[in-house]
Amino acid sequence: MGKRKIVIEPVTRVEGHGKVTIKLDENGKVDNAFFHIVEFRGFEKFIQGHPYWEAPVLVQRLCGICPVSHHIAAAKAIDQLVGIDPENLSPVATKLRKMLHYGQVFQSHALHFFYLASPDLLFGIDAPAEKRNIVAVATENKELAKKGILMRKFGQEMIKALAGKKIHGILAVPGGVHKTFSAEERQYFLDGKQIPNVDTMIEWSKEIIDFMKSYHAENTEWIDSFARYPSNHLSLVDKETGALELYDGRLRSIDSRGKELLNISDIEYAYHFKEAVEPWSYLKFPYMEAYGRENGWNRVGPLARVNTCTHINTPLAETERQIFKSYTKDFPNNMTMHTHWARLIEMLHCAELMKELLLDDDIMGDDLVRKGTPRNKGIGIIEAPRGTLIHEYHTDDKGLITKCNLIVSTTHNNEAMNRGVRSVAKAVLDEKQEITEPMLNQIEIAIRAYDPCLSCATHALGEMPLIVRLEDHKGNLLDEKIR
Repeated sequence: MGKRKIVIEPVTRVEGHGKVTIKLDENGKVDNAFFHIVEFRGFEKFIQGHPYWEAPVLVQRLCGICPVSHHIAAAKAIDQLVGIDPENLSPVATKLRKMLHYGQVFQSHALHFFYLASPDLLFGIDAPAEKRNIVAVATENKELAKKGILMRKFGQEMIKALAGKKIHGILAVPGGVHKTFSAEERQYFLDGKQIPNVDTMIEWSKEIIDFMKSYHAENTEWIDSFARYPSNHLSLVDKETGALELYDGRLRSIDSRGKELLNISDIEYAYHFKEAVEPWSYLKFPYMEAYGRENGWNRVGPLARVNTCTHINTPLAETERQIFKSYTKDFPNNMTMHTHWARLIEMLHCAELMKELLLDDDIMGDDLVRKGTPRNKGIGIIEAPRGTLIHEYHTDDKGLITKCNLIVSTTHNNEAMNRGVRSVAKAVLDEKQEITEPMLNQIEIAIRAYDPCLSCATHALGEMPLIVRLEDHKGNLLDEKIR
């Protein structure tokens, strides 16, 4: 048997285009595996020359799934260009931005869990490919699908109320926001007459967590062992208490056993992080310089956030966090599939936070914009649904952008996803002669757990083939499957 290469293209049920290459040695064992990002967007370059105030509008075009994340991260950076740090923003503007952000995280997590991840959980890795989709979920588990659709709708309606549109709307302006919240808008989310209200969102979030805990109890061995490997974990935490923080805080990293590796203010990130490149992917590999490329990489996202924080400052989510952490005896959780569990805890947290803000009269205030002394550099960091998102802008004296650096959540997770692909590939493909759907799907499941946005963009509805080719060491085609 000669050396062979397996290519999975594209990876399905993720945002954007990616492919996997698996190399087998003469004995049919996995020699190496790579997760390639094959798109190049160029936002960091073509935004140069634009006035700084255009950035929050332009950069959200990176993505149709989480545009609010880029909008808010850019806005935080632009605030600094006009001399406003997060603590100097008005309470009204801060709370409105946070409510927009929580609505975004809530709807994005609902989209991923119900639409993209649930088919793997409900039907298993052996299910036919044509069954692994939201339509099959809606057919066989109507109540679960209905709740997923309505939960995502709630988050999207919150975005629309604040930003004017569900996708690519505008709320933030330099130093604040351009609109307040009306009494009618608040009532829309509280009375439940037109859509299920925020209390229903809290209740449903609790129910979905219970579903996940029951699923874990029934599938413990698979959930705990699949794509499990040690890693560092990175996220923002509250500056004072270390609580889970999605909007503004300090950057904290811990290793796989809980040792703190980093605890810095967000504006210090550039002094601690470097980005490596590989010839086989357009996606960079960030790492903490002090620990080197091999040991300095981090996971980010829901699992990392629950690991790095000391607590969650909403009561129901904190109760669920304690249950989650007790399973690993309060040590960091390095089990990739537990990311789904952590994601649902965050959904509950966001629902609780949205209720708090909806009951806060400040969201209907009129202190919307503040000004300071202009600067030539601004950094904005938030926790996007998929993890830590960094925007940095430099401007000239005319206010035109001269430099832009973006480190998106999926970039942070690049090393973690590649290690997951290698781990699963070795577990399921070693010494196998035949390519099977379950084998291929398991490799994709390892990637999907991170909910990656491979191009920070979305695709229109349509059929997208999965092409798998088996080649010998000379590149000759031995077998091909298309689904």
